[in-house]
Amino acid sequence: MKEGHLPVLVEEVLEMLAPAPGSLQIDATLGGGGHTERILEASDPDGRLLGIDADGAAIARVDARLRPRFGDRIVLRQANFRDLTAVAEEAGFGAVDGCLMDLGLSSFQLADAGRGFGIRTGGPLDMRFDTSRGVPAADLLATLDVAMMVALFRRYGEEPFAARIARAIVHARSTAPITTAEELVALVERVAPSRAPGRRRVHPATRVFQALRIAVNEELEALEAALGAAVMLLRPGGRLVVLSYHSLEDRIVKRFFRAERQGCTCPPEVPICVCGREPRLRIVTRRSVTATASELSLNPRARSARLRAAERLAA
Repeated sequence: MKEGHLPVLVEEVLEMLAPAPGSLQIDATLGGGGHTERILEASDPDGRLLGIDADGAAIARVDARLRPRFGDRIVLRQANFRDLTAVAEEAGFGAVDGCLMDLGLSSFQLADAGRGFGIRTGGPLDMRFDTSRGVPAADLLATLDVAMMVALFRRYGEEPFAARIARAIVHARSTAPITTAEELVALVERVAPSRAPGRRRVHPATRVFQALRIAVNEELEALEAALGAAVMLLRPGGRLVVLSYHSLEDRIVKRFFRAERQGCTCPPEVPICVCGREPRLRIVTRRSVTATASELSLNPRARSARLRAAERLAA
């Protein structure tokens, strides 16, 4: 474990990417840099990697830790992975052998008391990966009406008590704004049952925090854009590996892989293909790969991780 960060399913990621000396790889969601470090080690002596993250703190932290070991073999850019095409081409990674997307929050972000990602960490309700762009989560809680808030919690959090929580937030803000993670957690704990069906061991505020974070960072829209960009950047035989942590992300990845495996998008009633779309991916993982019992004993946060991988077909 390095500096509080333990990369999830790292052996499985390496098996799927199979980084070789001289290869070009992209870590599109750099985070704590744990996967990047192992990919660079596996591609010694001359494999290179482009690491991208919207969080400037993540870029600075990984640069300080890995630059002394890997020098110019590691190229870092602060950007959202929705801009993957432009960032990769500018950095000289226009055709690559592998691309990793680890969609979860890093341990550092969860522990950051300045942005309110963590239910137990607390702090101002910001939740932006890039604090120079977008609208903080507290602003959403201050401005959305009940209907819009219910829709947000249901769509992005799949929260069964969305209406109850939204009404409580609107009532509470009429007295004072909700500006910290602690305030939001306390409110949800008051109005949402902690042992409701489907919640298992998760905190009652988990889904609300997830929904706000996804909305603030437009995560699902960014994921769809990044998946399409990654396929275009991969050389034939190159691998795309995605780690997701909740059903919304995993569904998007699964649907994307299936569509790219199928190619043709013509309706069934059309006797011959007229769209001309060819399959671009071969699915490597028939089912999602999950953490082993031994990994879970070391890193319980890997419990919700789902790995899917696909290989680029010849253009």
